[in-house]
Amino acid sequence: MVSEFREFAVKGNVVDLAVGVIIGGAFGKIVTSLVDQVVMPPIGWLIGGINFSDLKITLPVNPTNPEGAPAVIEYGAFINVLIQFVIVAFVIFMMVKLINKLRRQTAEAPAEPAAPTATEQLLVEIRDELKRKA
Repeated sequence: MVSEFREFAVKGNVVDLAVGVIIGGAFGKIVTSLVDQVVMPPIGWLIGGINFSDLKITLPVNPTNPEGAPAVIEYGAFINVLIQFVIVAFVIFMMVKLINKLRRQTAEAPAEPAAPTATEQLLVEIRDELKRKA
């Protein structure tokens, strides 16, 4: 059982998946930073200085628990996450599109015809000579 697990864990696909998950996590942090610190401030500025992360709806205090904290719907944070998703989806789309394009180019590139062998070259010369004499 241990040897089977070792074989499974060391297979190339599992290692590739692990690398993909780690890179994906780091990429997610980059996209989060991009959206929160680069994309959203100009958008907020364009629509009147709104900070999307501060957008929320505070529900009234629950009458059965008047001392409890009110519920808050943070729709601004949801908008940020939605924009992050769109950016990640677009980047992944572009990567897949590029990979597919490269695969098509590789598949479409015809193989160079092999150079004629010495025997074939000699036969061509004989044929051409016979045509010339005829």
